[in-house]
Amino acid sequence: MAAYGKCYDPAGIRFGVPTFPWRFAPDGYATRRQLRARGLRPGGQPVAAQVMRRHRGRKAGVQVAYLYREDLALPVRPMTSRKWGALALAMLARRTCPLCRVTYSYCLPTSLGCCLLCAYPDTTRPADHGMPSKGA
Repeated sequence: MAAYGKCYDPAGIRFGVPTFPWRFAPDGYATRRQLRARGLRPGGQPVAAQVMRRHRGRKAGVQVAYLYREDLALPVRPMTSRKWGALALAMLARRTCPLCRVTYSYCLPTSLGCCLLCAYPDTTRPADHGMPSKGA
């Protein structure tokens, strides 16, 4: 229970905003992801509170999620045809190799910056590897 005391600051004196232990936030607050699931967005409002917990994998030792007030949230803007088109072009660019210009059915790894065939040209691959050839 002592771990919860370090994360409990409802007045916001220690951290600047009201802080609650993980899963103990009062009703009326939601994260961005929770708002989106309800068809809402923060709508420019500032962070109203935060939830905090210890996290062993991080150097800082804490994990924070920002909370927004649900009553000030606005509805999500609908997707327009221009937005759908821009999203389709962006996804096409993520699937197209910049070196050989082949379009794949999956997003290319950003760590390589190109397709596997261009990244490792000396590696011999079986003929039925399931990927299109450079000439396609």
